[in-house]
This record gives sequence, C-alpha cells and structure tokens, in this order.
Amino acid sequence: MRGLDFSSWQGLLSTLVGLAIITLIGVGIRLLVMQVVQQKREAANRQINERLKTLIAAYKTLGGSFTGDLSVDPIHLREIRRRASGLAQGQATPNAEGALLLPPIDGGEAGDRARRIRDAVEAALSDVILLGTEEQVRLAARAATDMVQGRPIHTAALVVSLRDFIRGVLDLDTIPASVAIPQQGPARPTSSGGGGKGGGKDKEGAAGGAGKGGGGGMGGMGAGVGMGAGLGYGAGRGGEEEMS
Repeated sequence: MRGLDFSSWQGLLSTLVGLAIITLIGVGIRLLVMQVVQQKREAANRQINERLKTLIAAYKTLGGSFTGDLSVDPIHLREIRRRASGLAQGQATPNAEGALLLPPIDGGEAGDRARRIRDAVEAALSDVILLGTEEQVRLAARAATDMVQGRPIHTAALVVSLRDFIRGVLDLDTIPASVAIPQQGPARPTSSGGGGKGGGKDKEGAAGGAGKGGGGGMGGMGAGVGMGAGLGYGAGRGGEEEMS
C-alpha cells in the first residue's frame, strides 16, 4: 500500500496500470498452470481409456463362451504337418493288442477352428501381459507357459480377475456372491461368409467373360463383313475400268 499514490491523476493512473500488469501476469501464470495440468489429465485419461479398451477386448476373447469345450488346444499347424509327415513315413506305435496307434490329426474344419481360437487367445494373453495388473500378468504368464509347453489351458481365473478389475475401474457395483456365474472360456470364432462372396465373384467373372467373348465374336463378324464388302466393291470398280 505504500507504493500506491492517489495524490494526483498521474499517480493514480500509474498505480492502476501497475495493478493491471500485476493482475495480468498472475492470470497468465494461472492459465499456464491450468493448461499443463489439463494436458496431463487428458493424457492420463487417454491412457486409461486405451488400457480399458484393450483389457475389455481381451476379456471378451478369453471369456466369451460359457458352454462347450472351455480349454484352449495349444497345437500348431507345424505340429499337424509333422504328424502328417510321420503318417506318410509310416511312423506308428503298436498298442498292447498289436494294433498300430497313429498320431491324431485334425486338419479339417474343427482343427482350423481350434487354431483360430488359439491365435486369438495368444494375442489376448499378450495384451494382458502388457497392460494387466500384477495378478493378471502372473495368470497370463502361467497360461502362456502352459501353452508353449503344449498343455491345454483354461482362462476362467484370468477372466474373473479381468472382470473384477474392469468393473472396479468403471465404478460399477460389485457382483453379489449370491450370483453364480459359470466358468467362462475363450470365445468361439464365427463362421465367415467367404464362400458366398467367392461364389458371387465367380458368377460375376463368368458372366463378364461370356459378355467379353460375345463382344469379341460380334467384332469378328463385323470385321468379316467389312472385308467382304470392301473386296466386292474393289472387284466391281476393276471390271468397270476394263470395260471402259
């Protein structure tokens, strides 16, 4: 207050200008601090949203089914090919009764479905190991280790951990203990409609080829007619000149 001068108009004006400058500096610093804090908060929210999105997708993949075979078959395509080559080379072991035991091979639709489930589960386990909590990472690492060693795995415990974590982050009510949720397993892939699309494309290609062939035939006919007319016209002119 000692620096304020209200004794004259010049002193009053300089005092007001000084107060305005100090106020603007304070407001600018406050806005800058608020902007930095808001940017950090937005970055944290984006990270949380991406983490939740990834973990929700992993939850849907690892726990998308309640019925059927809830285990994951870890067999790879190279293993199927190795067993197929073993069959081709006659590698078989006799059982107690003397019959030959051949290594099982499932390379049809069921085998392809099991491989697609395994690939989706592997990707989901990788995401959980990257973005999951300590408990989830431990469960996912154990499942991945069992899969590498060729043992069928179950994902029910990991699914329960993911469900509780996601509901806690979204501030949802806890599921009461009286609600009996059956064990969940990996989601079964849906059959793609590629056959119908491929058939439609084949039909369109056949129709297009027929149209092009018809067009080529018409073009050849037109060329033949033109050549015949030209030759006839030339012969007629030659006869007229000889007679003249």
